[in-house]
Amino acid sequence: MAKMLLEVITPDCLVVREEVDSVTAIGAEGEFTVLPGHAAYLPLLEIGEGHYVRDGRTEYMAIAGGIAEVSKDRVTILAEAAELGREIDAERARAARERALERLRKKEDVDIARAEAALQRAVIRIKIAEKAGAA
Repeated sequence: MAKMLLEVITPDCLVVREEVDSVTAIGAEGEFTVLPGHAAYLPLLEIGEGHYVRDGRTEYMAIAGGIAEVSKDRVTILAEAAELGREIDAERARAARERALERLRKKEDVDIARAEAALQRAVIRIKIAEKAGAA
């Protein structure tokens, strides 16, 4: 089966660089999957779950927004933040969720949009950690 190169890059590090069979992520228009030979595509990414398949094995990742550049033999994801599911500290993610919920409960002197985004990131990280068996 044909493969394609997947690179997931954040401002801090290279998260993934592997030859894969498929890549799935959440774009502004919904979930999309890329296979080798895909037409060029440049979707904006939402906070959400991503995963890729390599030799029949699925690897999950949490993606905190960004952009993907798709060509026939490569997918490059430039993300604000991204973590592989097996590397997520689920307890830390749960603590972040509780902090975000507390900020939203206070409602005074709180940037609601930021607190909601933090909550969304924490919930996705917990979900991905559980899927990857890291919870």
